[in-house]
Formats: sequence, C-alpha cells, structure tokens
Amino acid sequence: MPSPLAAEPVPGALPTVSLNLPRKAPVYVDETHTQLVRRARKMHKVLTETYPDAHCELDFTTPLELLVATILSAQTTDVTVNKVTPTLFAKYPTAQAYAEADRDEMEAILKPTGFFRAKTNSVMKLGQALVDDYDGVVPNKLEELVKLPGTGRKTANVVLGNAFGVPGITVDTHFGRLVRRFGWTAEEDPVKVEHIIGDLFPKKDWTMLSHRLIFHGRRRCHAKKPACGACPIAQWCPSYGAGPTDPEAAAKLVKVPA
Repeated sequence: MPSPLAAEPVPGALPTVSLNLPRKAPVYVDETHTQLVRRARKMHKVLTETYPDAHCELDFTTPLELLVATILSAQTTDVTVNKVTPTLFAKYPTAQAYAEADRDEMEAILKPTGFFRAKTNSVMKLGQALVDDYDGVVPNKLEELVKLPGTGRKTANVVLGNAFGVPGITVDTHFGRLVRRFGWTAEEDPVKVEHIIGDLFPKKDWTMLSHRLIFHGRRRCHAKKPACGACPIAQWCPSYGAGPTDPEAAAKLVKVPA
C-alpha cells in the first residue's frame, strides 16, 4: 500500500496534507488539452489549500517600491532584498530621488544584493525615465512597464498583479521549473510559457497561481532534490520520484521560511 504523507517537521509552520502517494510517476504522454486543463486545475486547487497565505514575498507599500524591489531581486533572494529596501526606500522615496541619487551612496546600500553597480545604474535610469515620461508615476500597463529600464515581462507582471490588481503570470525560475516538471508544458521560453500556462487557467487566477507555484518551488519542489514524498500534488505529477519518495526523508527537505 502507498504510504500516507508524514507530518511536517515544524508543526503549524506549513499545512499538513494527508494523501496516498503513487508508487511511481504517472504518465501523461497521450493527455489531451482538456485533460491537461483538468489535471492542472486539480493541482492548483490543492496548492491553494496547501499555501493559503501565498503572497508576494518582497516588502513594499507603493508600486514604485515594488518595481524597484523586483529589479533588485535578480540573482539574489527576496530575504536579502527585504533587508536592503527599508534603508533604500527611506532615502529615495520618489522617482525624482532615484534619478538624482549619488551613485556611490546607492551602490553602498545595494552592495549586499550583488551586481550592485548594474542594479544602481538600472534604478537611477528607471527614476529618470519615470520622471521624463510618466511624471514620476509608475504606469499600470504592461506595454508601458516593459519599456522602463531594468523592467522585463516578469517584473512588469509582478508589479501589475501585486500593486495594481491586474492579473499576470510571473515566470521566474521556480515557476518555469515547476510547470515543466508538472508536465504542463515543455517550453523553455518565458514568454511562451506565460501564454501557454495562461491558457490553462482563468485570468483571475493568474497572479495567485504564480505565488502558489513559487511558494511550492521554494518550500517543497526544489531544483535538485524535490520533497516528492511530502508533496500534496504527487499523485498528478509525472515527475514524482525525482526526489525522495519516503515520507520521513522527504519531510526533512521541506523548507520553512524564517
């Protein structure tokens, strides 16, 4: 008989899920598009129950703060960015302040995030572009956001979904890895992934879908050693077995954010 999922290593930190895990990875080679939609939505439903508190893990209070924080999050963790941004946001509260910043002072603040010279350059240019083209206000349209320095589709969708309530899919490294691991798509190109996955779900679900997959990728479905035996959606995942399937061994891999 399949083994039930073990309890989490830290009680109450993440929801405990009980289910029968598959003996081996299910196969979806001949899956129709309709079947894929149904499977993907079942998986999302369980992830919704597993991560009821899923949210953007960057700290912000305004669209400008979120835009800057997202740019800074490249090649580093949200935790690191959140340690830096209180000082940054206090010193540079407006786009004009970023545009007129002293480069050396900003580089000193951003140094812990890595690639701080390039990030300083992007943020200063961002401030100037916002001042020149948008009166210092962050636009709420995708086609306008992606024209800003340091702002690609991923960053734009983060800002739209979390600062403006406009549904968007954020294809970061976790999201891309998981949708391929789940067999939702084999596509590697982020823009194509965004459109393919968007076609599987109602538009209203896009922003929270992104958060839930990112939560799952950070907590259970790790790149090198996923916690398959502690995964609430294992029964629908064609990659089950990529990591330990023993519930106790898998439970030890589940990460609880500090």
